[in-house]
Amino acid sequence: MKKSIYIFSNGELRRKGNTLYYETNEGKRYIPVEDVGEILIFGEVDFNKRLLEFLSQKELLLHYFNYHGYYMGTFYPREHLNSGYMVLRQAEHYLDEGKRLVLARQFVNGAVKNMRQVLKYYENRGRPLDKSIARIEEFAAVLANCADIQELMAIEGNIRETYYSAFDTIIGDPVFAFERRTRRPPQNFLNTLISFANSIIYVAVLSEIYRTHLDPRIGYLHATNFRRLTLNLDVAEIFKPLIADRAIFSVIGRKEISEEDFESGTEGISLKDKGKKALITEIERKFETTFNHREIGRQVSYRRLIRLELYKLEKHLIGETPYEPFVARW
Repeated sequence: MKKSIYIFSNGELRRKGNTLYYETNEGKRYIPVEDVGEILIFGEVDFNKRLLEFLSQKELLLHYFNYHGYYMGTFYPREHLNSGYMVLRQAEHYLDEGKRLVLARQFVNGAVKNMRQVLKYYENRGRPLDKSIARIEEFAAVLANCADIQELMAIEGNIRETYYSAFDTIIGDPVFAFERRTRRPPQNFLNTLISFANSIIYVAVLSEIYRTHLDPRIGYLHATNFRRLTLNLDVAEIFKPLIADRAIFSVIGRKEISEEDFESGTEGISLKDKGKKALITEIERKFETTFNHREIGRQVSYRRLIRLELYKLEKHLIGETPYEPFVARW
């Protein structure tokens, strides 16, 4: 799998011949495009049309974030795997309420089962999480009876609230108390970490969608409307507990992030570059972690697993195999 390049410092991103370089006051850093799949920009970076033409030619995605670490958008090169047939199948499954509900429910099922697995993992390591797990299982039992997307999302919201409330028991550090879920702007340190880590997962899924025949604008759990992208949000629900949340627990547990890594402003609490780098390093480590995939009988990384999840979705849309979300078994 190709690597992700993260740029935090201010400078210029340029093309030179058949490669890229990033120039700052400290000098030039060359980027070998053969090994790169995407570039994520957090600093103030200048680039020109010639660079974008080169990125499009090399099928490289350019994601950019604002100062506070919020995802802003993506330069999405000309889609080389465009499929009119697949777009029609995606639209068909969205416009048919029954078909849409089937997929939306599966995304929620996958997310909920993986949330439960995360809690079970920490319960097995001595955390008193039995009540939270039981509460999630109570809510999960009624998912199959949800008659529409709104009811499904309401139950999912209750489950996620229960799940996030268990973070205090897992982390055990009052500095990173959960309190309640807040977004844009997050109101405490833990919510800031959750929002930032989730953004990285959304972008990773978007990059993998680009390498399939799927169109990221047509999602099922998240409404397809004038919002630019939704399918990556759907699929990311399955992986956020396994990658983003566990990365947060790891960096806090190893004390790689502390309250000094945050700053407050008019946009709420944001993560400084040192904290962003620490969390991204751990997320990337989890992306590259491999495990034995029972269905295909070989070792795969979690980043590769996202692509496999999208292939399963394609097979569902063309009527080949019903979609079943990935659920961790560790």
